Amino acid sequence: MKAITAASMRRTVPQRTKHDSLQLIRKASSSSAIAWPPADPWNAIVEWRSGDREAHVRPGPLSQWRTTVKMNICTADMRTTCSSKMMSDWHAGYDATAVSRLRAAGADIIGKTNCDEFGMGSCNIHTFHGPVRNPATPEDQAARAAGGSSGGAAAAVKAGLCRLALASDTGGSVRLPAAYCGVYGFKPSYGLVSRWGLVPYADSLDTVGLLANNSDDLALAFDVINTFDPQDPSTANPDLRKKAAQNEQSCVDKLINGTNLQGLKIGIPKQYFPKEVSKSAIDVICSASKDLKARGASIVSVDLPSTPRALGAYYVLASAEASSNLAKYDGTHFGYRAIALDANGDKLSDIDRREKTRSEGFGEEVKRRILLGTYALTADFFGNYFLAAQRVREEIKHDFNNVFGIADVRTSRSGAQAGVDVLLHPAAVSAAPKLSDIQEAHAADGGISEYVQDVLTTPSSLAGLPSLCLPIGQDGDGMPIGVTITTQWGCDRLLWPLARALHGANQ
Repeated sequence: MKAITAASMRRTVPQRTKHDSLQLIRKASSSSAIAWPPADPWNAIVEWRSGDREAHVRPGPLSQWRTTVKMNICTADMRTTCSSKMMSDWHAGYDATAVSRLRAAGADIIGKTNCDEFGMGSCNIHTFHGPVRNPATPEDQAARAAGGSSGGAAAAVKAGLCRLALASDTGGSVRLPAAYCGVYGFKPSYGLVSRWGLVPYADSLDTVGLLANNSDDLALAFDVINTFDPQDPSTANPDLRKKAAQNEQSCVDKLINGTNLQGLKIGIPKQYFPKEVSKSAIDVICSASKDLKARGASIVSVDLPSTPRALGAYYVLASAEASSNLAKYDGTHFGYRAIALDANGDKLSDIDRREKTRSEGFGEEVKRRILLGTYALTADFFGNYFLAAQRVREEIKHDFNNVFGIADVRTSRSGAQAGVDVLLHPAAVSAAPKLSDIQEAHAADGGISEYVQDVLTTPSSLAGLPSLCLPIGQDGDGMPIGVTITTQWGCDRLLWPLARALHGANQ
């Protein structure tokens, strides 16, 4: 297989994209002279903040950064619909902790982004607001998927509608859209960023993440939201954070600067190249590996044997938690409430009305996952499915700790001797698929082909590890291709110098 080098990528002339229109909209969205809100032909931002945008300028490190918030994260001044009919007119009345932190740092929250309903989806087609279209799609091609569930966030960043997007990642919901749209997507270590104000899908997996057009913006925004929050019992306590920071600093000290990676050991997992991975994705990894090696990094192959079982375990666990979390949406306390009459006009009982409310209020994908999760939690199948998936999750954590030379401060386990500092692997099995292909496949196979999109992102989610997706190249159709770098829990800042090195090699 012929590798694609950084030099050859620079020589490659990509297909003409919607460059002119994209640049015009980016210029317009940053201008104070045009009508507000700016044009959004991608259906990325589905609710805009009311009022004059200049009235929201605040001092701080993120001052005047146009920032969007995913529709499943609470904001005081805009709806939080979770892209669901069930929550179509719900106003939280308060800001999530991460939103409050961004506002305090000067960020200008301009709107709420489209997403898959309650965060359940990989292509942003399961949404009350309509599917998101990928701004990176070449002009002469059919509309492509923006990825999910945070497709609106990635599309908004790519289109220049915002500088920063706050979103959530449960099994790849930040990283997959970033890969498809050609932007940077960061899932922090689970527990470093408060989940308070994030509408839950799967509590043990849900992570507040960020998207931007470069790693420097992500690093600055992460420093703003990376704080202990007593309102969220899942946030890492100060003592654990201190241990992680010491661990992290010892690794960062290895790196002299962004161009010298001497002493950094990078592992490429054998199991992250299933048959579904495209040649373009493999070629980009080969190119990135050569560039990193040229900068002094050591590149080795590593073994993560439990990886093939991660996707199945993820969907069992996430669906089981969703079944529990979404049980409260029955029209009794808040949200959509169905008319309490049957087809004949007769009054429904309370139980029948709740059934009607949930049937009408939830989309098909959400109902499918609720049923799957409920099935896995029943007495007859709890051991064979839910507990078995929990065991796979522990095996996956064990696999990661076996290859990382950095200690996992959440446990008493020390780092593996001769272990790696960072893992490098494809961000997705391929470039963004056509929206029509995804919709047809979903109708034919019930979503199985869509679930496969998450095969490379779910392992690090199950282990709670920090992962960063960044754009590196393009496929033959001119669509973005990304890579993902992952490191040990709590060592999130180790990813920034490596991202800068990869970015520099790609220029």
